[in-house]
Amino acid sequence: MNTECKPEQLEFQSLGWREVIGRFDGGRITSDGGGLLLREVDQRIGLLDRLAACFTDHRNPESIEHSVRDLVAQRDLTGERRVREQDRGNPLAASSTLNRLELGIPKSAISDRYKRIAADNEAMDRLLVDLFLESYRKPPRKVWLDLDATDDPLHGQQEGRFFHGYYRCYCYLPLYIFSGEHLLCARLRTADKDASSGSVDELQRIVGQIRARWPKTRIIIRADVGFCRDAIMAWCETNDVGYVLGLARNKRLQRALGKEMEAAR
Repeated sequence: MNTECKPEQLEFQSLGWREVIGRFDGGRITSDGGGLLLREVDQRIGLLDRLAACFTDHRNPESIEHSVRDLVAQRDLTGERRVREQDRGNPLAASSTLNRLELGIPKSAISDRYKRIAADNEAMDRLLVDLFLESYRKPPRKVWLDLDATDDPLHGQQEGRFFHGYYRCYCYLPLYIFSGEHLLCARLRTADKDASSGSVDELQRIVGQIRARWPKTRIIIRADVGFCRDAIMAWCETNDVGYVLGLARNKRLQRALGKEMEAAR
């Protein structure tokens, strides 16, 4: 009996009255329909154009096949517009080209032989907060800023590799600041840092940018026990920023809050 190794379709158990089949004749398609929605959002807010503007391109204009905007957006996925005939049919850019975008150093990009695209990190930081501010029709009465640190596990001998006792793995320890669903800050850090490391600098930058647009809006930060530090609380009190921070559990605190905790239970 011959075995059919390449059937035209696979049939699965029905879902209610619906037949469930798998076919492989769709050509270049995507199952992520959300990409179409993201494209519409980008066209409205101009995210990719604004992100591309945060880079300085020192490459020879006559030798550029992929603009910074193309590299950021990863367009021309079929490679139909490639200049050289031998490249046509291949996706946008090779890893070496993308490395020039990702690894360029601003101070040396203008003279570097390969990594000639330099990112303006401060401009990208401002862009995240600007997008958050523009999402409101009018200034809100108050905004909450949520600070968090989490593990980014490492599986090789990456630079800055440290073991973190709490997460029980080798990892980085990035700092994130959100307001609702809006990302305002993402800062990569090594895992030998305190969870709150760099928070005051980031808060000073973000709060200043928010108040420049919304001077009357009340700002409150919120974080777990890893951010309950004198430097953060002192900065908040000096700059009229409210804070709700976790406290490390200890016997004295448990005695002082015994009645309240019982009422909460």
